[in-house]
Amino acid sequence: MPSKKSHFIDDSLLIITMAVLAGCGLIYEYLLSHYAGRVLGVMESTIYTMIGLMIVSMGLGAFAARKVRCAFNGFVYLELIIALLGTSAILLIGGLIAVTQMLPTLIADTFALPPDMTPRGGIFKQLSFIAFNSPYFFGVILGFFIGMEIPLIARIREQIHGQHLANNLGTIYGADYIGAGLGAAIWVLFLLSIDISKAAAITASLNLIAGSFFIMRYWQKLHWRKTFVGLHLILAFVVFLMFSYGNQWLNQMNSLLYLDKVVHSEKTRYQQLTFTERHMGISAGLTESSIINFYLNGRLQFSSLDEHIYHDYLVAPVLAGSARHDNILIIGGGDGLALRDVLRYEPENVTLIDLDSELIDIFKSPSEHLPARLAGQIAHINQHSLQDKRVNILRADAFIAINDLLQSGQVFDAIIVDLPDPSHPDLNKLYSVNFYARLEQLLSGDGLIAIQSTSPYHAKNSFISIGKTLKAANFLHVQQYHDNVPSFGEWGWTIAAKMGASPLNRLNQLAALPVKHSWLNLESLKAAFIFPNDFYRDKEKIGINILGSHTIYQLHQQAWQDQQGIN
Repeated sequence: MPSKKSHFIDDSLLIITMAVLAGCGLIYEYLLSHYAGRVLGVMESTIYTMIGLMIVSMGLGAFAARKVRCAFNGFVYLELIIALLGTSAILLIGGLIAVTQMLPTLIADTFALPPDMTPRGGIFKQLSFIAFNSPYFFGVILGFFIGMEIPLIARIREQIHGQHLANNLGTIYGADYIGAGLGAAIWVLFLLSIDISKAAAITASLNLIAGSFFIMRYWQKLHWRKTFVGLHLILAFVVFLMFSYGNQWLNQMNSLLYLDKVVHSEKTRYQQLTFTERHMGISAGLTESSIINFYLNGRLQFSSLDEHIYHDYLVAPVLAGSARHDNILIIGGGDGLALRDVLRYEPENVTLIDLDSELIDIFKSPSEHLPARLAGQIAHINQHSLQDKRVNILRADAFIAINDLLQSGQVFDAIIVDLPDPSHPDLNKLYSVNFYARLEQLLSGDGLIAIQSTSPYHAKNSFISIGKTLKAANFLHVQQYHDNVPSFGEWGWTIAAKMGASPLNRLNQLAALPVKHSWLNLESLKAAFIFPNDFYRDKEKIGINILGSHTIYQLHQQAWQDQQGIN
């Protein structure tokens, strides 16, 4: 009969194992939902859908565990399956997407079809849809096997004790909840900041380690013992390969999602950064010309081909219409491009707030973080603006950082808000009445504020809501303007004054823009304030984004889904 000491060792091993596996299971949920959000572009709803599907699948797995005859052997097999799926799922998803993206082009090249006849409809569209939604399939399968862990460990514990344990499930679930909490902490503090393939490999290795300790402890209770050892060794080698080369393989597959060649890809704590390059041949100056595109989480942020158009419209109106340019605040714009144009107005001080410190480092010192050729191109584009001595960079959440600026009594002659589109709830708060009202307090009485406001064509209601929200934040004059930026299509901005003349009236009083811009002139700028007939016809029906309401986020998501044909 086993001793109390033996039972204590068994209990300790099983409870610790359960805690570790619970942490692994939660991390797998985060890994798959995070990658799915990056692929599908709808981060919030994707995360909730993935976690919901995996929880349901875990329940089905718990029911299915009753069919496992030998809990000891079944548990070892289970950890092998989970480790294999966990370390390879993301790479398999990337491979499926790459194949479906490459297949139409391969067929077109084989049969010398013109670009407008590349087969992308019908079965090819269906295959692409399946591939892009394959993260959900792997989430369901992985959740099913993870759900079998608790029932098997509970059975193993009772078989070791040789009796029904009154508090068995309470003990196992307690270890499960604590382990899940630790897994969440590890994800936030460590795994979130490393490559997703490395995070998957590290998590899978914990499943293998749990299985290995289990084999050693219950060697005599297992069948096919040598097979289990061999499979663990083989899978350990697979996990090592995934850790060492998985990100390289994944980047090569993800490159097929972009029109141009991916020259650098990097994951920061907050987002996935991707640089692509398109060679344009030899220019008139006998130098090789190329276009650099920069993406965040798969969404284009700027193209060197036409970013000057976007930034002309963002910077010129607010600085041309403000009484002074001595002290400027930029929120977002960690790439330094808006800052580059602001510095042409000879300000005394510029404060730039951006959350992603790693992104700032890349654009501030590209030679230290990027391949030599790309680093030179980025330095040429932003003209080392982030290194200017007049610039004070705050690496912080702007929603919080502006409180410190208010407490210190700072006032700015102009404010420029250059944030990504409100495609995530965390960004929604930066488009709220609360946020804009505090910016109004930071703005001088004769200054102006300008905000990038997404597309008035593709996301019309979201665009109008930004203007209405700014007006609700106590700005006297709020006006909007738009123009075509080839890489984005029709794009829009919002500009406001807290007192005095309206922004457009101030521009009308100028004979020319105070600084010459490469694209924009005063006449085309004033024309940008004109919108088509009935553009604002339904303005009263569109909501204001109060903090916590998620109005602008929901409007933007609805517009994106409509454009993608998801609804």
